[in-house]
Amino acid sequence: MTSILTAVLERTREAGRRLLDLLGPTGAAARQSLVALTLNSLTSLVAGAALGAITGTLEALPGLLVMVPAAIGLRGNIAGSLGNRISTSIHTGTYRASFRSDSVVGANLAASVALTFVLSLGLAVVARIVAAAFDVEGAIGVLDLAIVSVAGGLLASIVVIGATVLLTAVGVRRGWDLDALVAPTTATLGDVVTIPALWIATFLLGRGAWTTALGWTLVVLSVVVFAQALRSRVAEVVLIIKESLPVLSAAVVLSTLAGLVIQQRLGAFAALPALLVLEPAFVSSAGSLGGILASRIGTNLHLGLVEPTLVPGVEARRDGVAVFTLFAPVFLLNAVGAWVVASVLDLASPGLVEMVLASLIGGALAVAFVVALAYYGTVAAWRSNLDPDSYGIPVVTASVDFVGAVALILTLGVLGIV
Repeated sequence: MTSILTAVLERTREAGRRLLDLLGPTGAAARQSLVALTLNSLTSLVAGAALGAITGTLEALPGLLVMVPAAIGLRGNIAGSLGNRISTSIHTGTYRASFRSDSVVGANLAASVALTFVLSLGLAVVARIVAAAFDVEGAIGVLDLAIVSVAGGLLASIVVIGATVLLTAVGVRRGWDLDALVAPTTATLGDVVTIPALWIATFLLGRGAWTTALGWTLVVLSVVVFAQALRSRVAEVVLIIKESLPVLSAAVVLSTLAGLVIQQRLGAFAALPALLVLEPAFVSSAGSLGGILASRIGTNLHLGLVEPTLVPGVEARRDGVAVFTLFAPVFLLNAVGAWVVASVLDLASPGLVEMVLASLIGGALAVAFVVALAYYGTVAAWRSNLDPDSYGIPVVTASVDFVGAVALILTLGVLGIV
């Protein structure tokens, strides 16, 4: 009996050590990651509260909700990939603190701005096509969607991309492990900033000829900025765009489908707004956990510590188990936090027990999926001679937007909540 207990304790200690190793190479780095994950959950609840508060706007502008998850994800995907590429350059010794166009930071900023313009425009087109294909009644026009997506996206991106660059600069000086910080931090900022930015942009609509002129101006500006970036003399800018555009475009489509899933259940969510408070934190936490794993695997592939094999090696399996271990406390925090926020704001809720069950059951499904995807998506990029830092987070977060929304709604249905 004593030997069994000793073995269990040893395995528990080993799991704890592995978890801390995943979150950071030192105790301080692990604490930084846990703080980032906690802030991600708490600030995502703020985003959820904002989403619940603008239910009237979402109902008045049918089709806008189709675009919201993709708009949120796009901010985090672009900034997260930017941060990952800079993080890898730090690990491999190629980083230098410079904003010159031929530096790591400068080239990434130029590419990120161009991608923000063109993908925000593309998102509006995709959202309108999806809304029309699935008969979203009274959906607003593509030019209106473009105004909200591009103007709101630019406003949000200034904050998110700026904060990501600042985080990497401070992280270099203080020796932080950026692999464990970038994903939850960019997801946090993407959640908090994007919804208010999109809501602010909706005030540009409904102003007749002025709105039409603004819409076409943003369309032309997006195309021009993107075309200029593709003609850049800095090869790194063009390479980042060419590698990032396909995966980010696919991410936009997947996340738009997530928005469609929620749009089609808008009546149920409007009746129980506490679920709208929970939803951003639910998908953001799953994406952050997957992003941490994708970042870790991407860096280890560059360093030769992980082999890109079909069956994950010991190192990758341990990291995957460690990430899955984190899901229970994170999703419990999300459920309790959403219930508290809804109670404070006097929003209708299915009840604390129901929200905890929905978050934990649905979260387990979403995180199991995202752990597998983080590994195979990053390895697939590596084996295709593509930069895993440009593919890992976008693949994970976009997929979890859709899969997470479906998992949450299916769980709510099984529990008889909606």
